[in-house]
Amino acid sequence: MASLNVGNLGEYLREQRRNAQLSLRQLADAAGVSNPYLSQIERGLRKPSAEVLQQVAKALRISAETLYVRAGILDADRDRDEVETRAVILADPSLNERQKQVLLQIYESFRKENGFGVGEPPAGEDGSGTDGEEPDGTAVRGTRTADQDDAGPRRTAG
Repeated sequence: MASLNVGNLGEYLREQRRNAQLSLRQLADAAGVSNPYLSQIERGLRKPSAEVLQQVAKALRISAETLYVRAGILDADRDRDEVETRAVILADPSLNERQKQVLLQIYESFRKENGFGVGEPPAGEDGSGTDGEEPDGTAVRGTRTADQDDAGPRRTAG
């Protein structure tokens, strides 16, 4: 089978899967796709749909937009720096999930302060796996702030 020029996507997915310490089978199960199909995507033999990419992104807890750009679904020049910055933050194994989300919130607030609009949907809608959204549109994953009225603190692992 000839390569469909999605090798860059496949290599990136393999790298992200290994960073997440998941086997091919584990990722396939988490994303709801077959093991052979995911293997073909990683080897650049198949070009997955946006829906499959979103499922894989959610399973890897990375930005779906990054996968869309690498698959050629989104224009690579559109907000490339923002997409790459988000992807680097989300992929950093030295940060826990709470730290990643707080860092993304700070990044978004600086972008807004400097007059850059948010060009992407909130993280919960793009498959990055957040739990919700603040009133100002910033994504939240399992964190609570002092000003949120809540029945109690949310406990998170890590």
